[in-house]
Amino acid sequence: MSFFRKLKESVSKKTDSVTQKFMTGLKKTSTQFVGAISDLFAGRSKIDEDLYEELEEILIGADVGVTTTMELTERLRSEVKERKIKEPSELQPLLMELISEMLSDKQRESKLNLNEDGLTVILFVGVNGVGKTTTIGKLAHRFKSEGKKVVLAAGDTFRAGAIEQLETWGERVGVDVIKHQAGADPAAVIYDGIQAARARKADILLCDTAGRLQNKVNLMEELKKVYRVVKREVPDGPHEVLLVLDATTGQNALIQAKQFGEAVNVSGIVLTKLDGTAKGGIVIAINHELNLPVKLVGLGEKADDLQDFDADQFLHALFKEAMEEEMQAE
Repeated sequence: MSFFRKLKESVSKKTDSVTQKFMTGLKKTSTQFVGAISDLFAGRSKIDEDLYEELEEILIGADVGVTTTMELTERLRSEVKERKIKEPSELQPLLMELISEMLSDKQRESKLNLNEDGLTVILFVGVNGVGKTTTIGKLAHRFKSEGKKVVLAAGDTFRAGAIEQLETWGERVGVDVIKHQAGADPAAVIYDGIQAARARKADILLCDTAGRLQNKVNLMEELKKVYRVVKREVPDGPHEVLLVLDATTGQNALIQAKQFGEAVNVSGIVLTKLDGTAKGGIVIAINHELNLPVKLVGLGEKADDLQDFDADQFLHALFKEAMEEEMQAE
């Protein structure tokens, strides 16, 4: 069975509504990124160095990243020689297969880690403006709709309006928000959040944190303190430290991931605004260069547009047209 057929079979076993969300959310990337690759392979009569160089430009332009791009094209060269491929039209399914392999087994097992025997504590970190608070609100909505009791902790005491924004989400979703005054110690807010969540027999505590990088040293020390407080009060927590990144910022997202990773033990990525960019290749770069799974992706504005990342759905949404053409030709 061809790679395309295996992928289609895998996706066909999954929920149609989720498949549609990935298709819609990745339309810009599919049209521009994959469209450029398809045009490149269709417009050439031979596989030569010019083709590889142009492919590298397309991949880097889609935020696949220089390191990942170079490795990907080298692997493509090697496979072309080994399989004795002569026609450029045969390269697209091979490239897709190699990208799939880069989305490691760790990425494929990217479900959120929840504590089945008590309180789950999830910390959200990231710079301002990436969508942390909105992500927390959407995730609270999801957990509540699954019958779980959720509490929010307003640990971003620095940014004007952050506490009010989280309260608005709490009211909208119907969950309690633990807060202090603006300028308060974030670790104290998270401590009170843990005590309140336990007192209310909550299943999940979602913790917002500040995201100012212009005062990076203080921010990172603050995050370390929050992390220590959670560890002291919930020894097996935090169960997730999710770094929220804006997909539209491209390679800046990789830089942010490295900075936050030095301060706290980031366990996974939330990639917001994936529907707003034509450079969805950042998913591949994050997973491959940082060895961190993308756990959630934002595919739209609605509360249910925050989806668990699914590598097969991601690849299917990107390469659907190419898949159909290839399968018709078989």
